Amino acid sequence: MSECVIQVEKVRKVYRTGDLEVEALRGVDLTIEDGEFVALMGASGSGKSTLMNLLGCLDRPTSGRYLFCGQDVTTLSRDELAKMRNDRLGFVFQGFNLLKRTSALENVELPLLYSKKVSPRERRRRAIELLDKFGLGDRQSHFSNQLSGGQQQRVAIARALVNRPEVLLADEPTGNLDSRTGLEILAEFQRLNEEHGQTILMVTHDQEIANCSKRQIVMRDGRIVSDRATAVRRNAAKELDALLRTIPAPAALGPMEAAG
Repeated sequence: MSECVIQVEKVRKVYRTGDLEVEALRGVDLTIEDGEFVALMGASGSGKSTLMNLLGCLDRPTSGRYLFCGQDVTTLSRDELAKMRNDRLGFVFQGFNLLKRTSALENVELPLLYSKKVSPRERRRRAIELLDKFGLGDRQSHFSNQLSGGQQQRVAIARALVNRPEVLLADEPTGNLDSRTGLEILAEFQRLNEEHGQTILMVTHDQEIANCSKRQIVMRDGRIVSDRATAVRRNAAKELDALLRTIPAPAALGPMEAAG
């Protein structure tokens, strides 16, 4: 039986502005087990971003309980929440959020920079290993403005994985990417989940992207209205391979062109 990584019980989140109250989450119950790949969907204002912030320990619920690997997160101090975010969670954002004047290698090392458990040598080794795994071994010293959008997102994923998190949280991870690069990122998520058992929670508004996950949760008006297994799952790697086969190869040079 799989271990329960995330357990949310009757969670409410109320935002107050003067006399106005907005109930962003209305008694949400949710369980995510180790090794799942879940898509969290919903229109703007549905509560999906609020829920993601709570699960990522970036905010606290107004009421209810949130257990992460059995630990009641709602009882933790601000410093303890920060430590949990840094040690046990990985974040991938639509806008990449890379430090602009920092190399790809240094960006990946960042989550381990203040870790007392990981030596500088081990930190560097892990970062290099991940960049190599994502095909960026020759881009270690490049700054973000020297990388394509897909390369920046792969650096961001490597950074999210360097602390070996229990859960990878991805917020619209393909939103700023073209279709081919988006498929590359989705294929990487599926590989991480299938081959390494990485638990992934991905926020998306796109049904086609959600179909790459194994389970889909839909929110509306602060409540979960649907929670089901993906009926027909996309294989991003196969789609990417098929797409690349349709791209014509560069035309061969004629004798005069080759000579010139």
